Amino acid sequence: MKKNVFMFAAMAAIMLSSCASKKELDSCRDENKTLTANLQSAKEDLAGKNARISALEDQLALQTAALQEQKFSNTKLQESLDKSLTNASMNNVSIDKLVDQINESNQYIRHLVEVKSKSDSLNMVLTNNLTRSLSKEELKEVDVQVLKGVVYISLADNMLYQSGSYEINDRAAKTLSKIAKIITDYKDYDVLIEGNTDNVPITKPNIRNNWDLSCLRASSVVQVLQNQYGVDPKRLTAGGRGEFNPLQGNDTELGKQRNRRTQIIITPKLDEFMELIGEAPETK
Repeated sequence: MKKNVFMFAAMAAIMLSSCASKKELDSCRDENKTLTANLQSAKEDLAGKNARISALEDQLALQTAALQEQKFSNTKLQESLDKSLTNASMNNVSIDKLVDQINESNQYIRHLVEVKSKSDSLNMVLTNNLTRSLSKEELKEVDVQVLKGVVYISLADNMLYQSGSYEINDRAAKTLSKIAKIITDYKDYDVLIEGNTDNVPITKPNIRNNWDLSCLRASSVVQVLQNQYGVDPKRLTAGGRGEFNPLQGNDTELGKQRNRRTQIIITPKLDEFMELIGEAPETK
C-alpha cells in the first residue's frame, strides 16, 4: 500500500513538473515573439531615421550650392557695374545717363528680390501647413523640401503601393488626403507626380520594365488625387523616371530604399510666374 502511494506521489510530481516546464516553454516562446517584433520595429524605425538624415544632408548640400550660386551672381553684377563705370569714363558718357542705368538695374534687382521673397513666403507657408498636418509616423516616410521656389514632397514606395505593384494601398489614403487638401488650397500651383525606382528589374508579366512601373505608379497617385479627393486634373501631370534619377547608389539596401519613391512636385504656374516677374529692362 505504501509502495503504491509512493509511486502515485512520484507520478504526480513528474506531471506537475512537466506542466510547469510546458508553461515556461510557452512563456519563453511568447517572449521571443515579442522581442523579435520589437527588434524588427526598431530596425524599421532606424532605417526611416537614417533615410531622413540623408535627406536633410542632401537638402543642406543643395542650399549651400544655391548660396554659392547667389554669391557668384553678385560678383558678376559688381563686375558689370565696374565695367559700365569704366566704359562711361572712357567714352565721356554723361554721369546722369550712367546713374539712370544703374538705378534701372537696381530697380529690376529689387523687383526680382521681391518676387523671390513672395515665392519663398508662399512656399514656406505651404510647407509648414503640410508638415503640421502630417503625424509623426507619416513624417518618417514623407520628406518635404523647398528648392528654388519649388516644393518637393517625397513619399516612400512601401507607404504608397503594394509590394512590386502600382496599386495604392490602404495606409496611403490618409496621407494623400492631407496632401490633396494642401494642393486644393493653393490653386496657383501646378503639380507634377514623378515615379522613381531602384535598379532591380521588375518581373511582373504586365509590366515591361522600371520605366513602366514608375509611370504607372505616378498615374495611380494622380487618379487617386483626382477621383477620390477632387483635385482639378488640369493641374496634374504624371511622369516616370524609372531607375535613372537615383538619390543614392543602389549598392546598399538603404540606397535602394531611398531611390524607390514617388515625388509630388508643386510649382507656380509658368504663365502666372512669368507675368509676376515681368520683363527685364531694355539695354540702352
